[in-house]
Amino acid sequence: MRKFTVRPEILDFAPYVPGLTIEQIQARYGLTSVIKLASNENPLGTSPLVKKAIERNAARAFRYPENHTPRLVEAIAANAGVPAECVLVGNGSDEIIDMLFRMKGIPGKSNVVCYEHCFAMYRMCAKLCGLEYREVPRGEGYELPLDAMAEAADENTAMVIVTSPDNPSGLAAGVEDLSVLAGVLPKDCLLVVDEAYIEFAWPPESYSPVQAFDKFENLVCLRTFSKAYGLAGMRLGYGIMPADLAALLANARIPFTVNLLAEEAGLAALEDEVFFNETLSVVMRGREYFTKELTRLGCKVWPSQSNFVMFRPPMDAKSIFQTLLERGIIVRHLGSFGLGDCIRVNVGTDGENRQFIEAMGDILNG
Repeated sequence: MRKFTVRPEILDFAPYVPGLTIEQIQARYGLTSVIKLASNENPLGTSPLVKKAIERNAARAFRYPENHTPRLVEAIAANAGVPAECVLVGNGSDEIIDMLFRMKGIPGKSNVVCYEHCFAMYRMCAKLCGLEYREVPRGEGYELPLDAMAEAADENTAMVIVTSPDNPSGLAAGVEDLSVLAGVLPKDCLLVVDEAYIEFAWPPESYSPVQAFDKFENLVCLRTFSKAYGLAGMRLGYGIMPADLAALLANARIPFTVNLLAEEAGLAALEDEVFFNETLSVVMRGREYFTKELTRLGCKVWPSQSNFVMFRPPMDAKSIFQTLLERGIIVRHLGSFGLGDCIRVNVGTDGENRQFIEAMGDILNG
């Protein structure tokens, strides 16, 4: 077989490994019904207004979208209470992460500071871009080590990245602590707060620095339509950042990365307050139910500000994961996060949540 020359970093690259799909589980175990509680998706599905918008605009799919999605930028800015020139929309928040690494970091010189047991995308992007990846140990109980991250940063640090609420623990950093961290970072170092799950944090004013965005000069907040807005399949996210940085990234990006239907879906999703509020209600009710019932079953459950909970069962986590899988319930074993004794389960519908807890009771009670 012919071999091609690529950059050395690519030769031993470990790819991102997503969870199995419902169809894959059905085929593997001969199941007709499968409950997926592994990917932190919206338990209510997709907004009715979004479905209508996609159908209404489907005939326009042969047209190119307007570059940089200006209508959606304006809608997001109004929704978040920030200037439109500070908003950059992407093909999922992953695209914004990728652009930050490629355009802010200098290969062979810059470093990026993050912490252990977190989203694999950060490490992957650092390696791909030739940046040093500094991983700080978490605090006791897997707390977010903000002080240690500040100490790990130096004059070559391009970014310090905090996921809040955190995946996979569900823990969140407070606004005051994030403000302190932003203020002590070296000159020209960004504080990047990945807020993929921020809509589920309560009360929201205690956790998101976006509410005081005008007080920061080095803050980037990343958000997504994949979770609370139910658009994971459309790949739509955005960054809120200093206007000059947003302009530089927009100038250098590949054109038309956000497709026409995704933009229309995003606009409709922001309009559907009924669906959004019902999503929050279902998630917060389910989160409380999981915390109570898993604790009753003898599990260690971390307090979550997200649409999932992380727990440590009183028996082998991987065995529980496999047994649930064979019963048609998909959760996330956290071995890939370096937390092999833990499981992450996202909130589903009330009925799905009850089925999961009943199955856990059967397994743990023998």
